[in-house]
Amino acid sequence: MAPGARHRGGLRRLPGRDGGGVPVAAALVARRGPGGGDVNAGHGIVAIDTGFHRPCFDAAYLLVERGRAAFVDCGTNHSVPRMLGALGRAGLKPADVDWLVLTHVHLDHAGGAGALMRELPNARLLVHPRGAPHMIDPSRLIAGATAVYGEAEMTRSYGEILPVPAARVVEAPEGFAFDLAGRPLHCIDTPGHARHHLCLWDARSRCWFTGDTFGLSYRELDTGNGPFILPTTTPVQFDPEALKTSIGRLLETGPIGMYLTHFGRVEPPQALARVLCERIDATVETTRHVLSVPQADPHGRLVQALRALYLQATRAHGVDLPDAQVIDLLGVDIELNAQGLQVWWAKTHGA
Repeated sequence: MAPGARHRGGLRRLPGRDGGGVPVAAALVARRGPGGGDVNAGHGIVAIDTGFHRPCFDAAYLLVERGRAAFVDCGTNHSVPRMLGALGRAGLKPADVDWLVLTHVHLDHAGGAGALMRELPNARLLVHPRGAPHMIDPSRLIAGATAVYGEAEMTRSYGEILPVPAARVVEAPEGFAFDLAGRPLHCIDTPGHARHHLCLWDARSRCWFTGDTFGLSYRELDTGNGPFILPTTTPVQFDPEALKTSIGRLLETGPIGMYLTHFGRVEPPQALARVLCERIDATVETTRHVLSVPQADPHGRLVQALRALYLQATRAHGVDLPDAQVIDLLGVDIELNAQGLQVWWAKTHGA
């Protein structure tokens, strides 16, 4: 998601789900550890609910291998106690963390990186080369978000965005390989959501940590047909063709699961990738239909069109929640998707 784009709304109780045909993604949510927000996903992987915006909205991950650890994404400054709590519940100390890997530097993924790194004396921060300067000097991220939301909202949602010392930052270009206590990991460049986006391959679990490249999928919308998935087209670097190419690259390793930031593990990757690419195309076509003819309030019309498109998709998937509840769950994403699509349209069509 874009820097400064998310608000932390009031926490809401999750709706109940029936037990029939519960997919893996929903089952993982049920397997919470003693911390309440942790999910042990196997292979030394722990999913952490960062607490951002609402429950089961924003995930970070802890990888544990032979007494050493790595975090993948970290939420906001307000998420740091949750990250350290998950580490402690895994029987580890902050000094046991070797890596903080950022899929990209949007603030719901990386806003807490500077604060968290201050708690991890031996960790290095791994980030896409285009994102590294923003972690070393986050002033542009802060200025952009503050201009939109103001200082009070920035403090409430994200806290103080702290820099990471340059000596602790490692740039991860295409194909960058490293290890966690002998566990092989590697990164690939995955533009489409953002030009500074990478995805992390874990050969041990045969899963990708996908950030926002593999879309978003909320557990409240799971049905017996599996996870419901949508693309995220938030501003300002959405590129539909690049995004579909990146999704295709993720499938080349034959993954058995995808760990999304929004939210948790989903499978099967091949079927979900096909649906995700179809929805990217449908979203682009909807944008073309709305914006190709200039009319008043283009943003409002695009929001309404996306609401209709996504409601239709949830119904086809078997989601039986009331329309108002579906819109409430997807409302922030619809707004941000509309903003990103307008930016993309203006760039590609000179609007």
